Amino acid sequence: MNQKQNHARVSDSGSQIAPVVEQARAGSRTAFEQLVDLFQGDIFRMAYYRTRSSMDAEDLTQEIFMQAFKNLDRLRMAERFRGWLFKIALNRIRDFNRKKKFRALFGALDDNDKVAQPYGERSDRAEALDKLMIQDFWKQVGMFLDKLSRMEREVFMLRFMDHLSIKEISQAMGKSESTVKTHLYRSIEKFKKEHSMRQFLQEATA
Repeated sequence: MNQKQNHARVSDSGSQIAPVVEQARAGSRTAFEQLVDLFQGDIFRMAYYRTRSSMDAEDLTQEIFMQAFKNLDRLRMAERFRGWLFKIALNRIRDFNRKKKFRALFGALDDNDKVAQPYGERSDRAEALDKLMIQDFWKQVGMFLDKLSRMEREVFMLRFMDHLSIKEISQAMGKSESTVKTHLYRSIEKFKKEHSMRQFLQEATA
């Protein structure tokens, strides 16, 4: 509980992590490790939601932070680190999924890549998340997300699954806040009309 509250405080106020970002940008590995500790859970969940694979999410999380470390000098405003990090993550995950689909067209995926359910030997964090992500839930979510446009789907996931603010979504997607709000509104309106999804959530939380 305290860890979640701490993450919330940090993400709500970029000025609180700005000094740590500046230290990391100056070459402090200790400072960067602090940033990893703060955000690795968020990035892992983001990757997991989009790949449905704990193993892929673990690998992507490591790659995303490695890329962030290498490009930290490109971040102009330290207080915008979270949105910047999610932008890197979003691009890396999109690239991963594009390559995976391309390989699938030519039958180049091995048996491990084809495993859709993330079970087996995993880290404690991955196993805990696996238990929460039940098949029925993802089936319902997938059916709903398929009805959204690409922009609506990404904004909806960034807001309600990744818990980014409008400003952070705008930064991550490279879109204006008004554009983000428009697509978020449309996705919420569609969700309100999705009676099967709403009924499923009510039964799951009853």
